[in-house]
Amino acid sequence: MRSSRIASVLAASAVATLVPALAPAPASAAQNPLSQYLQQKPAWHRCDSSTPASFQCATIKVPLDYRRPGGKKLDLAISRLKAGSQSERRGALLINPGGPGGSGLDMPQLLASELPKSVKNKYDLVGFDPRGVGQSSPVGCGLTPGEENWERPYKAETFAKDVKWARTVAEKCYAKQGDKLRHITTRNTARDMDVIRAVLGEKKISYLGYSYGTYLGAVYTQMFPKRSDRFVLDSAVDPARIWRGMIQVWAEGAEPAFTRWTEWTAERNSTYKLGETPEAVRKAFYDLVARADREPLDLDGTKLTGDDIRVGSRAMFFSVRDAAEAVVELKKAAEGRSPSADRETRTHTPAPPSFGRAAPEDNGTAAFWTVLCADTREWPRDPEQYRADAIRDKAKYPLYGDFASGIKPCAFWKTNGSEPATRIDNKVGALILQNEWDSQTPLASGQGLRRVMKGAKMVTVLGGVGHGIYGTKSCADKTATAYLTTGKLPVKDATCQAAPEARERGGANPLPLPTPPGLPGLGGRS
Repeated sequence: MRSSRIASVLAASAVATLVPALAPAPASAAQNPLSQYLQQKPAWHRCDSSTPASFQCATIKVPLDYRRPGGKKLDLAISRLKAGSQSERRGALLINPGGPGGSGLDMPQLLASELPKSVKNKYDLVGFDPRGVGQSSPVGCGLTPGEENWERPYKAETFAKDVKWARTVAEKCYAKQGDKLRHITTRNTARDMDVIRAVLGEKKISYLGYSYGTYLGAVYTQMFPKRSDRFVLDSAVDPARIWRGMIQVWAEGAEPAFTRWTEWTAERNSTYKLGETPEAVRKAFYDLVARADREPLDLDGTKLTGDDIRVGSRAMFFSVRDAAEAVVELKKAAEGRSPSADRETRTHTPAPPSFGRAAPEDNGTAAFWTVLCADTREWPRDPEQYRADAIRDKAKYPLYGDFASGIKPCAFWKTNGSEPATRIDNKVGALILQNEWDSQTPLASGQGLRRVMKGAKMVTVLGGVGHGIYGTKSCADKTATAYLTTGKLPVKDATCQAAPEARERGGANPLPLPTPPGLPGLGGRS
């Protein structure tokens, strides 16, 4: 989930030099310094003995620095499931699950059971680990589990410690990776996608991107508009808000979700007994937060402070029934009562198969910060700016505002030599899908992407809960399938209604999208 691109003269010049350089027509090395990458022949092989033989993997090379293609190289891991019908085949559908830091190598296999046959007949499903992630020359900073924990509440007495943490993360990453960090960016991943296109022998690529993947797809359409075929951008990042603003939008989006939850729960006071009015329900929740701040609550053997409750429940409030059930359990814990015997418990989502060497343990976190910090130069450098913003936003957005606006490692990131962010402003055709109640990319975020992609159309799922739409049996699936199979976009932006049962609880999302954990021991997800 994240995005904001402000490409100017440098961005334009980079595109001007790279677009002809990445043309599919053969060229000599003297004419095109990227020809050694574009003319690679992937050595396809079975990805793993536990996967079907039809699911193939390969590794290709891409330049670390596209301005110096003769310099250091990175491995780029790719995968594919071939189209089910060669007579119907249109081309390649690249897939990205989000992040930044999400591995996409296993996406073709995982989505094969979720996508309709008409789409699978039409496209080779192509997955890849973005540069710096998984099997694609993964980055690691040697971070401890404590250093990976970045959702930190603002407190005057701990702010100096948090500043030290942010500086330590930045320094450890640079010590481990050095100048490599400034090349692990969305723009360079988009260039890598175009190398994949050329290596696959395609004049154009189609694309299915979720969350952060929507921003990656939008950047590709900006840099390579003539090579963009059918793009589905699902649960969208607002390019104007990368990347600090996309973390802050979590706080902004959580407040209306919380208000909606108080109204829903008050109407069902006979069931949940949290208050007869929205104001009473709100007070019941914040009384629990205050109680846990005085003395942590014991929930399933885990001690929870008020800050733990705030950060763990932010996303949960988008699923009103899940949130009501969870707050009831918190209330029982506060009163020393036993938890409900029949309640659903949260299970850990296993990591995707690695299909090769294990990445560093902190790879997901390291890749997340590397992209967020190197993508844009807009991060404030003065810690006092973060302090002031955290104080302001805790008052304005009490559930999550201080977590969102507090100090981050990007304040100390070395960005010398990195490119400006990409300014998205094009008329490339694309389909944007957005749930009304999405905790990771709230509705305003999807609307922001739609504003700058003037050739796109947007389908909003009214009442839709959760992060990720296509492949979840949503009312928007039919439109996405029609677009991918026929190329026809809706005449205008459209809405559809979520099923009644999907309006209260997001349910188990079959899509392997990177999402944050909630309160330990509590079921449901946003």
